[in-house]
Order: sequence, then C-alpha cells, then structure tokens
Amino acid sequence: MAENSSNHRNLRWIKQVFLFAGMLLGLVLIFLPPPSGLSESGIKCLGVATICITLWIFTPIPLAATSLVAIILLPALEILDKNLVFSFFGNSAVFFLLGVFILAGAMMHTGLSKRIALFFLTRFDKNPQFVIFGILFTSSFLSFFMPEHAVAAMMFPVVMEIAQSLKLSKGKSPFAIALFLAMAWGAVIGGIGTFLGGARAPLAVELLKETYERDISFTSWAIAAVPIALLLTFVAYFILSIYFKPEIKDISPARRLLQQELHRIGRISRNELKIGILLLVTIFFWIYGGHHMGLAVISLAAAIMVFVLNIAKWVDVIDYVNWGVIIMYGGAIALGKALAETRAIDWLAGQILHSFLLSSFLLIIVLSALAKIVTELISNAAAVVILVPFSFGFVSTLNVSPELLVLAVTIPAGLAFCLPVGTPPNAIAYASGYFKIRNILKPALFISAVSWMLFLLFVKFYWPLIMK
Repeated sequence: MAENSSNHRNLRWIKQVFLFAGMLLGLVLIFLPPPSGLSESGIKCLGVATICITLWIFTPIPLAATSLVAIILLPALEILDKNLVFSFFGNSAVFFLLGVFILAGAMMHTGLSKRIALFFLTRFDKNPQFVIFGILFTSSFLSFFMPEHAVAAMMFPVVMEIAQSLKLSKGKSPFAIALFLAMAWGAVIGGIGTFLGGARAPLAVELLKETYERDISFTSWAIAAVPIALLLTFVAYFILSIYFKPEIKDISPARRLLQQELHRIGRISRNELKIGILLLVTIFFWIYGGHHMGLAVISLAAAIMVFVLNIAKWVDVIDYVNWGVIIMYGGAIALGKALAETRAIDWLAGQILHSFLLSSFLLIIVLSALAKIVTELISNAAAVVILVPFSFGFVSTLNVSPELLVLAVTIPAGLAFCLPVGTPPNAIAYASGYFKIRNILKPALFISAVSWMLFLLFVKFYWPLIMK
C-alpha cells in the first residue's frame, strides 16, 4: 500500500512538471518574435494551441473549461475577431449533437434501447461464449445509433445482473472480465461507424467545413467506417475467446434473468414505437437529404418532434444532453479555425516535412498511430481537436485529400481499448470492480494493435475503391 501511494505521488509530480513545462512553452511562444515564414498572429496562435493542448492532456480543469480558455485568448491576443470566435458556439456540429443527445435520451427514457438490447441478448443465451458475443454485438450495433457512452451506461446494469446471477467472483472470474470488456469494446467499436456513436466525428467534420468548406456526408462516413466496425467486432470476440475462457458452462440463471427482464418490460409501448419510427425517419433523411438540408437541421427537427409527439418531456431528456461537450466544441472549432487562418499549421507541417520525407500513406500511418496512442491517454474528442488541425497542415504540401486525413485521424482516435481515461465505456466497465487494469492490459494492447493494422488495410485496399 505504501509503495502504491509513493508511486502515485511520483506520477502526480511528473504530471505537474509536464503541465508546468507545457504552459511555460505556450507563454514563451506567445511573446516570442515570429520565425521566418510565420506571422506574429501565427506564433501567438501556436502558443495558445500549446496551452490548450497541455490542459486537454493533463486536465487540471475540465475539457469544456479549456475550450473557454481558447475563447478568451484568441480575441484577447488579437488572433481572431471576438465576434467570429463567439459565433463558433452556433456552428452546425453543436446543434447536430444537441439533437442526437435528445433522441438518445428519448430512446432511453421510453425503454426502447433496453428492449432492443434484451431482444438481442436473449438470442445469444445458449452458452457462455454466445453470451459474450451477444453483449459485444449488441453494444456495437446500438452504438451505430446512440452515443457510445449512453450505450455502455444502458448495458452496464444488464451485464452486472448477469454476472451477479451467475455468482461470478470479482477479480477472479475470466468470464466476468470478458462480459464487461465485451460491453465496453462493443460500444467503442460501434461508435466509429456513424456520426451518432460519438462526438468526435461531427467535430472533425465541422473542422473540415470551417477550414476547407468541404464536407463528409453521413452516408460516406458510414460506408468508410461501418465495414471496419463489423470486422473488428468479430476480431474482438476472437481475442476475448483467447484470453478469457469461461470457467462455467451452466448459464441457465442468466438465461432466466434475461427472459424475466424482457417479460417484465411487457409489450412495446406507443412511445417506444413513436421514437423507433422517428429515429428511422431521421436516419433516412440524414442519408438522402443531409447534403441539401444539413444534418443539424434534420437533427433539430427530429428533436422537436420528440416533444410534438409527446414522446418525452424536456425534464426527461435534459440529463442526457452533455453540455460540457457542446461548450468544448465552440472553443475547439475556434482554435482550429485560428490555426488555419494564421497558417500556423501549414508552417509547422512545412518544418516537419523538411526533416522527414513522407508519402501520403506513410503520413496516414504516422497520424493514425499518433491518434491511437493519444486517445488511450486523453479524451478521444480532445485527441481529434489536437490532431485534425495538425493533419491539415500536410494537405497542400503533400497534395492529400483533407477528407482522407479527417477519417485517418478520427476513426483510430475512437478506438481506445486500454485505459479508463481513454473513453467512457472503458471507465464504466472498470467501475464494475470485476477486474484491474493489469488483468486486461495484454488483450487490450493486442486488440489496439490489431485494430490499427486492420484500419491500415482498409485504408490501403478498401478506401481507394470508395473514394474515387
């Protein structure tokens, strides 16, 4: 215990040193004379970016508060006009997410999301391996249509009841570890498939719009990412089967529990039907009308219909709206815009290209590897904020598509498997108390490496077919 406490103090001291160093470097850059090829506003912008990145990585204050730091510094240092900076809180990504949060909240309030989860799980209750796959597949599938953190939060009590019904031992049961990892990994994997799985994809696309006035449609993203998610779901099951062999064979208590839960919630309600139909109609318009109407407009229209159709009241869904993410987006997009306007990122990319000879595919390898590493240590949305604007610096110098770079950073940035800090599903699974980090580190590192290599295979052989 004393040794652990000492290690914790040493880690905290190291963190504080790096935090101080990053903040000091940012302040130095703000007051440093600009080097050749970079404007005064450009060097100041790099200083602000360094301060914000340091705060996003070490989180001495909440992520949303760090975005407010950017909102303050950009106009104060005359990098961007204050009216332009504040206008980014009204960008389309913010309102798209607001609508998605309300839709997800309505699904959970009516019980439709839990009904879907139980429906799938009762189809995979034949043996322990089937249960693991059922939880993995269900979490992955639901994350195509709901934020991954909401899926994990919804699945957690169901998985906990399964573990308790089977009397699985905390810290000792391989089957229990597999159940909770299946829940977390499924949500993480499915979260990369569409704009609905996480906040990072709409944020990355909004950065693309603000920088290049170009877009990635709902359909185009899904075509690029869903096949990766589907294949990775089966890979995850294979890895869980290798590392965590179930110690029991009789799962009849869990089977009875799932059937009882499904019976308890009764027949599908009118409001469940309403939200189910509304979601399908919304997705239809996102696919076929998103380019003309705008994803945010459709998202807000769907959110309004939740109240018009009396599916839920505002008080029923307000807790599902992540206002911190919405505030974070305003500052993050403003910072990305400033880096592009001052050409600070172009200058930084030019300095890197002078030192390293990069082809387009080698650049994707490097960026995706950085995204994989960074997302294990900080919020994946913060990883996108840091790396997507950085990647844009290589667009003109390497003549590479900015859409390709957005996908190459954002998809790997969503695949955090190792640490609780990386993504909410991991944290929720860890909170179960059924495993420690050391119990899962090897399989987590394995799937992290495999997912990266699988992603690169899709980039090399599949994406050229769909991006002609």
